[in-house]
Amino acid sequence: MNIANTLTRTRTHRLLFAACALTLSFAVGAAQPAKKDAIVLDQAWARATPPGAPVAGGFVTIRNTAKRADRLLSATSPDAKLVEIHEMNMDNGVMRMRRLDDGLPIAPKGTLELKPGGYHLMFIGPKHPFVQGETITATLRFEHAGTREVRFEVRAMGSAAPKH
Repeated sequence: MNIANTLTRTRTHRLLFAACALTLSFAVGAAQPAKKDAIVLDQAWARATPPGAPVAGGFVTIRNTAKRADRLLSATSPDAKLVEIHEMNMDNGVMRMRRLDDGLPIAPKGTLELKPGGYHLMFIGPKHPFVQGETITATLRFEHAGTREVRFEVRAMGSAAPKH
């Protein structure tokens, strides 16, 4: 093997290595999840419940500060057997509620309000009464931002959404 062949092989290996490293860095970068701080959770609260209540409502304002859409996929809580994402609306004077199995989209730089009379979290089978002045915890799972823990301030029964 002569010096010219050795130099050519060395240059070729360096170029291949550089190309592989660049490709890998793009692939790793593309797979990175959104930063957790891209989702901002604000004014999380729930209504107090009487002993034995089968459900409780949870409300929170979710801001997506990212440049791409995200989606609230699900929620869990140690304070309830199950947490579902629900929508409540009026249909010909009848209040209707339905579970949203596909979650809720959050536009880029957008805000999603979970509030009474609209989208909300339904805590099904609370493990204890939700007592005014205490807090309950839930973990929200997002399509891009991953999971976020949030503490809900328990307010009086019949409380209205806070004014912004």
